[in-house]
Amino acid sequence: MAVSIMAGIPALKDLNSDLKRRMDSAVADFQANLAATRTGRASVHMLDQVKVDYYGTPTPISQLAQLSAPEAQLILVSPWDPNILKEVEKAIQAADLGFNPISDGKVIRIPVPPMTEERRREVCKHLNKILEEHRTAIRNVRRDGNEALKKLAKEKKISEDEEKRSLEEVQKMTDEEIRRMEELSRKKEAEVMQV
Repeated sequence: MAVSIMAGIPALKDLNSDLKRRMDSAVADFQANLAATRTGRASVHMLDQVKVDYYGTPTPISQLAQLSAPEAQLILVSPWDPNILKEVEKAIQAADLGFNPISDGKVIRIPVPPMTEERRREVCKHLNKILEEHRTAIRNVRRDGNEALKKLAKEKKISEDEEKRSLEEVQKMTDEEIRRMEELSRKKEAEVMQV
């Protein structure tokens, strides 16, 4: 993106950085959701949402065990504390990811079954729903920014020209972030539909 008009106006510097931070945060959350989305290949990120009850505290599985995907259809979970093996296994089953973990007393093997055509289509629908939720989040940030700009113009802290240019810049930021998420979504959909 070109040099920010808003960043050059002292009254708008904080607003500009706040809008960028909030939009980047929405995109980062979208990327995290994409990483956790199941594709045809095994990935340790599939377990990102799994929380294990560790001494009464729901703890992400990645903080309690070493995760690896040695094969395309297998995830290995090696808990650092062997005493929590059963809890880890229960948490994976309770997460309702469609996995059936197998424990040998030291490690948990999670076979990742190949996805059916129907399941692939469901995952793509889910991806589109997540994308729309994050588009809405970006648009809400834009709305907040526009309201703040109009308020500053009304209070005569910025000129009408600065307001107009800043509104255009906020719209460009919004379009850019949404385009970025749509591109990520398209790549992920292609990955999911690949047999």
